[in-house]
Amino acid sequence: MKDYKNEDVLVLFSGGQDSTTCLYWAKKHFKNVLALCFTYGQRHSQEVDNARRIAEMADVSFKELDASIISELAPNSLTNLSITMDEEKPANALPNTFVPGRNMLFLTFAAAIAYAQGIKHLITGVSEADYSGYPDCRDTFIHSVNSSLNLAMDYSFLIHTPLMWLDKKNVWRLADELDVFNIVRNETLTCYNGIIADGCGNCPACKLRKKGLEEYLLARR
Repeated sequence: MKDYKNEDVLVLFSGGQDSTTCLYWAKKHFKNVLALCFTYGQRHSQEVDNARRIAEMADVSFKELDASIISELAPNSLTNLSITMDEEKPANALPNTFVPGRNMLFLTFAAAIAYAQGIKHLITGVSEADYSGYPDCRDTFIHSVNSSLNLAMDYSFLIHTPLMWLDKKNVWRLADELDVFNIVRNETLTCYNGIIADGCGNCPACKLRKKGLEEYLLARR
């Protein structure tokens, strides 16, 4: 990887497994790190509180941004508690945990903040290798939005996606290589129901996390 040790970076940060792994990856490869966390009407406020706590543990700057307009745009089970969450991906359809426009808006907001601070690098923890079928986690989307942001602001942003081609097993492996395996395992909040570490065990995020962890621990023996 190219050396960015003299440059700053903004990390889209939720305090979950993926974004926390990305946060520590950013600390390894960049000079200064800003963690940006969004409130968007998600199911539990613990997400933001936990993100702030992990940012403090990592000794990086933290910013919270209100993006609650997202919760008013389209029905989904992450921002509307009256909708029963899909536990499995429906056949020939997106799961109702998909929040339409979320990553597009998050990256746009992040780019505007980065622009104001002279930051050209953005990091997001999206992955196409082991995901729920969300179209805004695809590599083609990231390249597209990167080009659009550069054109919109006449600025040379570079969006980094260190997890793009890693399944959950290998996200755990990367956390171990970064020497933050225990932090990611015990301190992060991936669960859609707001339970830290191993979570509720039943929501899609918990199932995916657990499967990857079991596969990695088996391989590590």
